[in-house]
Amino acid sequence: MYKVVRTARLYEQIVQQIEQSIQEGKLKPGDQLPAERELAQEFGVSRTAVREAVKTLSEKGLVEAYSGRGTFVSTGKSQAIRHSLNSFLKSGDLEDSDYVAEMREILEPEFTALAATRIEEQHLVMMREAVAVMDRSMKNPDAYIEADLDFHLALAEAAGNPLILSLLDSLVGVLREQRLGIFSVTGGPERGQVHHKLILEAIEKRSASGARKAMRAHLQQVHQDSKVSAVMKTKSPKGHSS
Repeated sequence: MYKVVRTARLYEQIVQQIEQSIQEGKLKPGDQLPAERELAQEFGVSRTAVREAVKTLSEKGLVEAYSGRGTFVSTGKSQAIRHSLNSFLKSGDLEDSDYVAEMREILEPEFTALAATRIEEQHLVMMREAVAVMDRSMKNPDAYIEADLDFHLALAEAAGNPLILSLLDSLVGVLREQRLGIFSVTGGPERGQVHHKLILEAIEKRSASGARKAMRAHLQQVHQDSKVSAVMKTKSPKGHSS
């Protein structure tokens, strides 16, 4: 189905070919992409190039990647939601960051409480694995951040409401940038991990009130660290890499 790619920026050609397949209708909304290993073999590239391509396609709103489930072509509605939010937040201004933080502080504690009453073993496995990856990735921002996102997406999926999952998934690109900034704040990842473990503990106990309280405390910590990161970025003469 796909051609072997041979240029320096391999992932960009993978993106182009998959995007063309979507535009031509060869891949339809809801279709699942082949597994990462299979795509790497088909394109003749490394799995790293495939992961970068999927990340780019996800940020463009063309696919949705779910931990433990695979990657799917976006539906029109989820693509529109993601595109609209990403366009609105693209500037990365502190004011916009406040909007995201405010929305999360309203929504996430409640769907986390809901997840505590509905969680299934597969979601607990995903959350425990994400926590384990974060524990061993304190010096590896990329691995930590992807596990962090998996943790929150597993919670959203456990809530059992597809609208919640679609909304949070639409923010993945923005949240990834936010977490990159937090990694520059001394103690930021460590503080986040303390809260992740408290959230997981409450979820394992099926305590809706405990899960709500733990998530609320976590988001307050994220908001404060994000503000520190924004100040650091404005003071840096070269700007920050995040």
